[in-house]
Amino acid sequence: MMNKMKKGAGFTLIELLVVIAIIGLLSTLSLVALNVARQKARDALRTADVKQIMTALELYYNDQGSYPASGSFSTTTPLKVGSTTYMGQIPQNPKPYQDGWCSTSASGVGTDFVYALNGASSYTIKYCLAGGSGGLLRGPHTATPNGIGNP
Repeated sequence: MMNKMKKGAGFTLIELLVVIAIIGLLSTLSLVALNVARQKARDALRTADVKQIMTALELYYNDQGSYPASGSFSTTTPLKVGSTTYMGQIPQNPKPYQDGWCSTSASGVGTDFVYALNGASSYTIKYCLAGGSGGLLRGPHTATPNGIGNP
């Protein structure tokens, strides 16, 4: 009687393999969903950063009568004139960058936001979204004083 209880009291190898396979499948699906969520979060951050930069540029324009020169705009220096600081630090593009989608050769957009002055009363900020965010499509985008739009 003791031998019969020991023999039937455990899981079979097939049952253990099925459970391990199910756990592996569920963890793979959750990792894929997590990566998509991370990509969307990076795109939302990129769009929010560009909107903050646009606001700082408009404040600068209201006080100075023109936008800052292209060379004076970088992520290593604040956007300020004298004692007036319009933006303490220009944000950097969140890493990892566009997951290989936007390359400098394909779109003119590299790994950072690209600011260019177009005369005294206009500018462009080029950036790229890996998957789209807030109604903006995947790919390169340009922000101007008129707003942000799809390419």
